[in-house]
Amino acid sequence: MRPAIAILFLIEICLYATASLTHAGFVLEGHEHRQAMIAEAVISAVLLLGLISLNLDRPWSRMAAISAQSFALLGTLVGAFTIAVGVGPQTTLDYITHAVMILLLVTGLAWLASNRNASPLG
Repeated sequence: MRPAIAILFLIEICLYATASLTHAGFVLEGHEHRQAMIAEAVISAVLLLGLISLNLDRPWSRMAAISAQSFALLGTLVGAFTIAVGVGPQTTLDYITHAVMILLLVTGLAWLASNRNASPLG
């Protein structure tokens, strides 16, 4: 079961990296948004650091992973709020992507909170 959290982190990292590239105009045209591109790239990098921390299997690794997931969730909620008030991109893709991101992050946080031994290496 421990590799499941590593897989979840990898899915999240890829999702945020793809979203960032989409907002940069590399994946889909018409979805460019500079602030979203930067935010999603930063979140992807923070999630990568969270995954690396789990693989180090130190006493602080689980807390670092929880912090990475929490940071990503906060940033994603800010993005969802900007969409809701009409500041950010207003596409169906953005609505769906943010919903999936929030679901994955809440799942990761719940898993990390309920598993004291969260090292993906066993």
